[in-house]
This record gives sequence, structure tokens and C-alpha cells, in this order.
Amino acid sequence: MKRKHPVRRFIKSMLAILLLIAVAAAVFFGVKGYRMYQDAIAAASLEDRVNQVRSEEYFTDYSELPEFYVDAVISVEDHRFREHPGIDPIAVGRALWTDLKTLSFREGGSTITQQLMKNLLFTQEKTIERKAAEVFAALDMEANYSKDEIFELYANTAYFGCGYYGIYAAADGYFGKPPAELTDYESAMLAGVPNAPSEYSPEVNLELASQRVVQVLESMVRNKILTQEEADRIQDSGPVSGQ
Repeated sequence: MKRKHPVRRFIKSMLAILLLIAVAAAVFFGVKGYRMYQDAIAAASLEDRVNQVRSEEYFTDYSELPEFYVDAVISVEDHRFREHPGIDPIAVGRALWTDLKTLSFREGGSTITQQLMKNLLFTQEKTIERKAAEVFAALDMEANYSKDEIFELYANTAYFGCGYYGIYAAADGYFGKPPAELTDYESAMLAGVPNAPSEYSPEVNLELASQRVVQVLESMVRNKILTQEEADRIQDSGPVSGQ
């Protein structure tokens, strides 16, 4: 009878231990995240927070958002937005793998719904506990609101840099017009800003903002929303006049 090689036994034992640690950590932070979510909605319910956003003077309805802006945001931020239930296991797995390789917490795999929950309920601090809380909040949000409503709320709560919160403030502040009048190039620029507002704000660094537009358009080509020719035409229409 063949005896298992001691190195193989050791590797299998270590993998089993690591798996147990991972499961224990998931349960631990899952419980903490759930409690964080419950504490947040105990202070003010999800419905109350949504109604507060909708009561703002310059709240922008989904029907007033340019179709190109909607497509651009979904493409660059969360291209499975219309299909997933609030969390995207594929994006989470990819982000986790990246974090493990880089030994950092740079990638979050957050969906648009999770980003909305962060804006409505939590701080911007990146912690495992808050990420877990986002999951519970996102699932609750998706159970009670439509995808169009979720996107509408996201657009009205996202931070666009330079003190501009929400799509109306950003469109007016950067381009002097309401969201409905944004050009495709301007829409692509605003779609890219919330990823890193301090870097991609056109008032802070127009060159970086323009590079971000290229990334947004490339994602739209990759996701078959635009042809390369259409993307080139939109890119050639920048930089935005008045910048």
C-alpha cells in the first residue's frame, strides 16, 4: 500500500486549515456586516433615505438622464448591472484574486447598487465589515426598487469631485447645463469621474479626465455598445468646449 508523500499531506492539511480560516472569517465579518446594516437602517430606514434624496431641489429623474450617460456608467462601472441581484459574484471573485495577489484592499468588485448603498448608508472607509454590510443592503435595495430607480438614485448621490454631489450639480458645475443637454463626450467624462473624483475631475486635471474618457469609451466598445468608429468620433469631439 502506497503511503502519501509527507509534503503532499502537509499541503493538503494547510489548504484545509486555510479553508476553515476563510469560512470562519466570512461568517465573522458577515455577522458584523449584517449588524452594521441593521444599525444604519435603525437610524433611518432605507425608504426614508430614498425619499430624502428624491426630495432634493435638483433631483434628476431617470427620464432626464441621457441614454449615453446611462450606458457609459453601466459599461465602465458594472456591465452586468441589469442581470445581477445587487452583487456580482464574478466581479467579487476577480477583485478578491487581485487583492490577494497585490496584498492590498484596492479592488472591491462593487456593483452600482453597492455603491449606492455606500452613498446612502455608510462611510467611504474601505473595510471588510462595511463591504459585507453593503451586500445585505444591496440585496434589500434590489428587492424593493427597480433597476432604473437604483440607477437614478446612484446618479443623484454619486460624488463627482470639486464639491459636486449628484449628476445635476456635476453637469451644471462642469459644463453649465442640465444633465439632459450633455453631449456624448461630456456624458462619458462624467461617467468616469466617480471612480476617482480627486484625479478625474476636469477642473483638477483635464488631461487625466480626458484619459478617463478614453477608458470609458474603450469599455463601451468592449461591451459592444459602441463601434470603434463611433468611439473615435466621440473622442475626437473633445476636449469639451469651455474647459
